[in-house]
Amino acid sequence: MVVEWFAGLNPVTQAFLATLFTWFLTALGAGMVFFFKTIKRKILDGMLGFAAGVMIAASFWSLLAPAIEMAENSGIPSWIPATTGFLSGALFLWLADKIMPHLHMGNSMAEAEGIKTSWQRSVLLVLAITLHNIPEGLAVGVAFGALSADLPSASLAGAVALALGIGIQNFPEGAAVSVPLRREGLSRLKSFWYGQMSGIVEPVAGVVGAALVMVMKPVLPYALSFAAGAMIFVVVEELIPEAQMDKDTDVASLGAIVGFAVMMTLDVALG
Repeated sequence: MVVEWFAGLNPVTQAFLATLFTWFLTALGAGMVFFFKTIKRKILDGMLGFAAGVMIAASFWSLLAPAIEMAENSGIPSWIPATTGFLSGALFLWLADKIMPHLHMGNSMAEAEGIKTSWQRSVLLVLAITLHNIPEGLAVGVAFGALSADLPSASLAGAVALALGIGIQNFPEGAAVSVPLRREGLSRLKSFWYGQMSGIVEPVAGVVGAALVMVMKPVLPYALSFAAGAMIFVVVEELIPEAQMDKDTDVASLGAIVGFAVMMTLDVALG
């Protein structure tokens, strides 16, 4: 009954509810700060690796593969929207990375990236996570918006699988934000607040992505590829380097393999 109710909703509403779910799991993970003050470095590396694996798998199975199939059905060379969208997404995140002030965990204030500001260290740490939550929300939104095109490669089950995969990796991600903030000296409540706030951008990006592709259906393959390029940029620029900072890189590598396998399984089984 719930499935039928959800399937009957407008794709924009579906995207909003799906990204509320991904935000909720971020908040749930951030709530771990009420139970733990620290996270062992190996566990943190495994979490980051897992998130990277999920995002890599989602970029192909849920975004690039459907984009290529849609392009083939439209009669244009399939590589054009896939390549153009992918590169545009990576370029967008590269520019955002240069402009938005942010600071990665474990770095000093002198290593803050983006436009120089006088913002507090805690705010800059949260913005670093918020930055790569934008393509996650956008990806889920575009996947649900694609349902309005009524194409074989765009299915409700596939969009739900993507939201589920992003949500699963958001849980450890929320903890990876809030617990280090607690270690920075913030109260548990403030650490939780900042941790869950890092994911609130996902519903916004999800609604925008769904509405955009519904209004301009010809851009759908480009939009899917754009989200994929943005996510891969985040993986290569932030998640993998942070996960591999420790000398023992096996945990991070295994986390990435498990994350990829989980997302691939969800997409193939449900999509």
